[in-house]
Amino acid sequence: MSPSGPPTPGPLTVMLVAAEASGDALGAKLARVLRRRLGADKVRFVGVGGAKMAAEGIQSPFDIAQLSILGIVESLKAYPRAMARLKDTLALAARETPDVAVLIDSWGFNIRLAKALRKQDPGLPLVKYVAPQVWAYHASRAKDLAGAVDLLLSIQPMDKPYFDAAGLANVFVGNSALAHDFSRADPARLRAAIGARPGEPILLVLPGSRPSEIQRVMPPFEDAVRRLKAQRPDLHVVVPAASTVAESVKARVAAWPFRAHVVEDEALKDDAMVAGTVALACSGTVTTELALAGCPMVVGYVTGKITYALLKSMFKPRWVTLFNIAADDTVAPELLQDACTGQSLAAEVARRLDDPALRTAQVAAQNAALDKMGRGMPDPSEAAASALLDFLRARGRIV
Repeated sequence: MSPSGPPTPGPLTVMLVAAEASGDALGAKLARVLRRRLGADKVRFVGVGGAKMAAEGIQSPFDIAQLSILGIVESLKAYPRAMARLKDTLALAARETPDVAVLIDSWGFNIRLAKALRKQDPGLPLVKYVAPQVWAYHASRAKDLAGAVDLLLSIQPMDKPYFDAAGLANVFVGNSALAHDFSRADPARLRAAIGARPGEPILLVLPGSRPSEIQRVMPPFEDAVRRLKAQRPDLHVVVPAASTVAESVKARVAAWPFRAHVVEDEALKDDAMVAGTVALACSGTVTTELALAGCPMVVGYVTGKITYALLKSMFKPRWVTLFNIAADDTVAPELLQDACTGQSLAAEVARRLDDPALRTAQVAAQNAALDKMGRGMPDPSEAAASALLDFLRARGRIV
């Protein structure tokens, strides 16, 4: 396959690889836009993804929960399994002969995949969607990525100087989380579904999308919820569950000594984020989505001790939550590692449950930070599709 040869006969074959829930959402949106732009008979998709990409017709050869790994020790333990899944992905590419491969987020897996694909098929155009956070730590990854792929679709404006310096073509397409549309969300529908009357408080519990997060983050979250329910019997607890961990979340919640509602339907998750009085959220993309929905939150996170020590020594910003970084202030409290205890989390959530003025002030500060982050930009999935199509036209893959 030539990097600049004529378009292949038949539909354009796009390989999308997403190893985590957030990447699965990006891949599904990109596939949907490309299909609309090119026509259903002019493009086909293959690759690796989760439930959302499956809904777009992309059948993954394995469950991506196997690759949702965070932490140095955890990554070392999972290395053999990850390498087996890498071989599966390479075999898929060899069998399907895609015209382009788009590798979405998931640095550890996808940088290895990019290098292996380059070796397997030097002519295959490679695109990375979502950069490693070189502006926060690991600046050397800019050069590493530049040597492995042909184009970067970036979601943070801070990325550009690093990748320009590394000589990698890059396009800022915007953060898809900022384009999450809550206009159709119906908080009354969520209240009806869980039996909550108007005015009764709703606590959202979002423990993450990786198995390791459920293992480490869920215990202090559970402790916090137990404390809050003991003091507030009328508190309704809703647990929006990512598809990658839904079964383990449901199993844990089923053992709680009080009723909680696990939500898997995507529309109902949006309803919950708008209806929530306060959220207890694992650090990640979901914090931006909650802010867009107008829900005040407390952020918690726990990872392995060695991983945390190394990240703390390398990470440049004072915060891990993107809207806190944008605001250069603690808009939402962050309780990380040893500070992430049930008692501390419950205290911060309780302050917000008991103080409407504090909730209102936090939502206003979240909104101001979202504006700084680029809220209101054109749909990032549309921008990503445009950049990808321009790249393929320049490569002669489409006309």
